[in-house]
Amino acid sequence: MRSDAQLLIRIADGDRGAFRLLFERHSDRIYRFALSLTRSPHLAEEVLQETMMAVWKGANRFKGRSKVTTWLLGIAKNQAYNLLRKEERGKRLPEAINDIPDPSGEAQMSVQVERALGTLPEAQREVLHLVFYENLTVRETAQLLGVPEGTVKSRMHHARRNLAKELA
Repeated sequence: MRSDAQLLIRIADGDRGAFRLLFERHSDRIYRFALSLTRSPHLAEEVLQETMMAVWKGANRFKGRSKVTTWLLGIAKNQAYNLLRKEERGKRLPEAINDIPDPSGEAQMSVQVERALGTLPEAQREVLHLVFYENLTVRETAQLLGVPEGTVKSRMHHARRNLAKELA
């Protein structure tokens, strides 16, 4: 079994099979992260596609200074924010967040928790997703978001406090 870094080397050489395998390994994770940022299944799917196109075109830019997962989620974050900016400028129409599909087949969140997460500020929601759902460390999350580790810890603290209030 090839590592993700090895797959990126092969993708940089135009290997479609390696690309397909990397997509299969990470598409659910990228989709869920994009969904947590965009709150729109349609936009999350678009972020996934744009992210994977960026990987296909830029696999040679991966330098190995972070985990491949962190690199992929960084690309997805940038793609999501680009789409959201277009939407804010009126170039896109947002979709409702109702009936969010879970493409991984994992158990769905309860409606109450989903609503509570929706009340969090975007920065808190983003940190929660990266730490709890993607299992990134505080350091990896800080690196991905370009903020100090203390900021990640602070956002986590406030997010937990806000969720506790909403769920009480």
